[in-house]
Amino acid sequence: MFADSYRAATVRERSTGTDFPRSVKHPVSWARASVYFSRAIVELVRYFLSRRLPEAESILLVESGSRGLLEQLAPKLRETWGEGVPIDLVTCYARMPQGFPEERTRVYRVSGYRGREGRRKLYRELARIRYSYVGIVCSGEPIMTKWKWALALRLRAKIFVINENCDYFWLDRGHLGPMRELVLFRSGLAGAGAVRTLARIFSLPFTLAYLLLYATVVHARRALIAGRRD
Repeated sequence: MFADSYRAATVRERSTGTDFPRSVKHPVSWARASVYFSRAIVELVRYFLSRRLPEAESILLVESGSRGLLEQLAPKLRETWGEGVPIDLVTCYARMPQGFPEERTRVYRVSGYRGREGRRKLYRELARIRYSYVGIVCSGEPIMTKWKWALALRLRAKIFVINENCDYFWLDRGHLGPMRELVLFRSGLAGAGAVRTLARIFSLPFTLAYLLLYATVVHARRALIAGRRD
């Protein structure tokens, strides 16, 4: 009923030239987007809460890190899941990585999917294949950062995270320990740098207070000197 009334209002707008407010011109589109986003969140939470692994029918790797990482990982994945499981690739590199035969690998280069419509096209193409697993590289490198998290959210697949040591773990509640270690390491709160980072955090309020006090004293002194001259 709402959609019918919206279409009728749109027809009246075009026929009469009435300019409707911008915020109410596309309520159906916004409603569809919110429903799709809600479904994506539900799917992601469902896979996160479940430790069950689906049947390995196809794997998608997002090359959001150095080229050598996936070249080292590919033999491990084929040893685990078998040579018959296809492994496809989303990448920003021009050439194919070693260990990925061109005749058996679908390659999606993000340079060919620019803009909002391009991204939507890529999402549709990947969703049509229904990948079982999606691997994203989290090596601390600023490569395809937005792409990997957008794909992890959009695709209905079990996600696994690949670190800079070419190890990986599943993104679910059964691997909270590795996830916590990765977050602490990326934020500088693990290893030898933890003490230095914590010291900077705790000293920040005192540093700001000192700078504010210093600026106040300097400005007060200048004002006092200017008042004496007058």
